[in-house]
Amino acid sequence: MKTVSVVTNWTHDLQVEAKAGKHTVIVDQPPTDEGPSPMHYSLIALGGCLGTVASIISRQERLNLRVFSVEFEGDYDPDYLFGRTTEGRAGFTEIRAKVEIDADLTEEEKVAYLEKIEARCPISDNLFNNTPVKVSLK
Repeated sequence: MKTVSVVTNWTHDLQVEAKAGKHTVIVDQPPTDEGPSPMHYSLIALGGCLGTVASIISRQERLNLRVFSVEFEGDYDPDYLFGRTTEGRAGFTEIRAKVEIDADLTEEEKVAYLEKIEARCPISDNLFNNTPVKVSLK
């Protein structure tokens, strides 16, 4: 078992600074918009994870992977986020991903490869399954 840690600190307006290991990233929204929003980071995390797992599997199976690219779209209701409604939910209601794979594989093999990737991706797992989140005061 391995533990991953991140520390976030609100800085001003809608901006948060996040520290993950030796990396610092900005989470932001308009009007300052100095970094991707939390919703964008969710899709970035999913795409990064799928790409990483695609690379791991291609090495393990000695596939000649030339391209693995994902275009994401996700729908959510900002009115819920800003408290203008209590109907619906805060998170994505749907995430759509279009995956491009360029490798020496047939279409059926690409589908099977993608299924392996999804099954081994921790971020996909967290989205597909109900991962408990425990929030408490420090």
